[in-house]
Amino acid sequence: MTIQETNLKDCYIIEPTVFGDERGCFFESFNQRTFEKETGLSANFVQDNRSKSSFGVLRGLHLQLGEFAQAKLVSVLSGEVLDVAVDLREQSPTYGQHIAVKLSGENKKQMFIPRGFAHGFVVLSESAEFFYKCDNFYAPQAESGIIFNDPQLNIDWGLDESKLTISEKDQKLPTLDTYLKTVSQL
Repeated sequence: MTIQETNLKDCYIIEPTVFGDERGCFFESFNQRTFEKETGLSANFVQDNRSKSSFGVLRGLHLQLGEFAQAKLVSVLSGEVLDVAVDLREQSPTYGQHIAVKLSGENKKQMFIPRGFAHGFVVLSESAEFFYKCDNFYAPQAESGIIFNDPQLNIDWGLDESKLTISEKDQKLPTLDTYLKTVSQL
């Protein structure tokens, strides 16, 4: 397994070493000791989540606030997505920046997203099964997020907006400026 730094502080891409033959393949998708040694970070995952979505479905940008913040290790079991993480940690040198990475069942890449980041993805294939581990439990009262098309973030989702399917809830998420005003009042 290789762990690569991204341009966002504490956000990493993890690529497994895949052993394959005519029967299929095997790989170690996560190793706590290797992760800690390579990154200097620790994650104690307590919850696993899966979703299945069709082409053009965009989920995000989501995060949980305060004591309910979550770090995530995200991957795709089948299909392909463009996965996006936005650094919302005010003291971070990469605050307000984002990264977009293609994750797929084929490339088996994963992204580690630390606490304090907003996260979202859009499905680029006919369908995709998304899997992620969280280091904190889901808490509906701590839900927050940023609208996917915030002009300040200027994220290129790789698809024309007319091809996107977005939940009503996600369409009502605030802009980054509105989010920051709300969070500063907490």
